[in-house]
Amino acid sequence: MSLPTALFKSLSRIKKDLKEDIDAVFNRDPAARNSLEVILTYPGIHALVLHRGAHYLWNHEQKLAARVISYGSRIITGIEIHPAAKIGRRFFIDHGMGIVIGETAEIGNDVTLYHGVTLGGVSWNNGKRHPTLEDGVIVGAGAKVLGPFTVGKGAKIGSNAVVVKAVPAGATMVGSAARMISDHHDEKGNPIVKKVDDAKQQEKVAQAASTDNGIDKKSIDEKATNRSARETAFQAYGIDPSSQDPVAEAFAKMLEHIQQSENRLDQLQAAMCKIDPNFCKKEYDKLCLEDIDVIGRADIDEIGAEQK
Repeated sequence: MSLPTALFKSLSRIKKDLKEDIDAVFNRDPAARNSLEVILTYPGIHALVLHRGAHYLWNHEQKLAARVISYGSRIITGIEIHPAAKIGRRFFIDHGMGIVIGETAEIGNDVTLYHGVTLGGVSWNNGKRHPTLEDGVIVGAGAKVLGPFTVGKGAKIGSNAVVVKAVPAGATMVGSAARMISDHHDEKGNPIVKKVDDAKQQEKVAQAASTDNGIDKKSIDEKATNRSARETAFQAYGIDPSSQDPVAEAFAKMLEHIQQSENRLDQLQAAMCKIDPNFCKKEYDKLCLEDIDVIGRADIDEIGAEQK
C-alpha cells in the first residue's frame, strides 16, 4: 500500500472515530450544544484523541513518545490514561477530572465514565492487573474498580463505590465495598434460579400472613416497594433527586418504628384492661414528634396521616 493511500485511510478513520465520539457526547450529555464547542472545550474528547495517538505509538515500539503524549494529556485534561490501555468506540468521559485508567485496562464500546473514576490494580505482578469493562458499562463519579476482573455488559457502578470482584452483566453495584442490587443475582453474584411467577399467588400468601398476624401489611409493602425502587435506581452522582437529608430520613424511620411499637402497646393495653380494669389507670408518656426539630412538619403530617 502506497503512503498516500495509507495516509488517506488513516485520516478517514480518524474523522469517523471523532464523529462517533462527538455523537456519543450529544447522546449522553444534555449540556452539549454544538460540535465546535464539544471539540474545543470537552477534555474527554481531547484525552481520547491523544490516547489514540499514544496507543498507536505504544503498539509500534515508540513507548517513550507514547508516554510523553500520555503525560501531556494528563497535564492538559486532568485525565490519565496509560498508552497501553485498550479503549473501544463511542467512549464518553463526562467532566473527566481525576480519571485514572491503568495499563492493562480494557474498555468496550459505549462505555461512560464520570469524573474521579479509577480503573486500577491491586497487584505489582506483571500481566493483567486492571479491570475489563464490557460494552455499555456506566461508572459513576468517584468509583474505584480495582483488580483484573470483568464488569459485564450494561452493568452500572454507583458513585464512590469500591468494586473488587467481578460484576455480572446488567447488575448494579453500590457502596463501599460495593454490594450488588440486581433482580437476577444475589449480593454474591450468584444467579437467582427460582422465582415465583404467579403474582396473584404471592398476593394471596401475603394477605393470609397479614390476616394471621393481625397486621396490615399493605402500607409496609408499598413503602418497601418504593424504597426498593429508589435504591435500585442507578444515579451517576450517587444522589436520588427524591431523596431527603439522610440524617432526617434515618430519624424518620426510627420514629416511625417507635410509633408502630406504641400502637402495639396500646393494643396490648386494651387487651389487659379487659382482664384487669385497674391496669388502664397506668398511662405511659408517648413520643411527641413536634419536640424533635430534625423532622420537618411535612414528615410529621405524613406519619400522622399514615396512622389514621
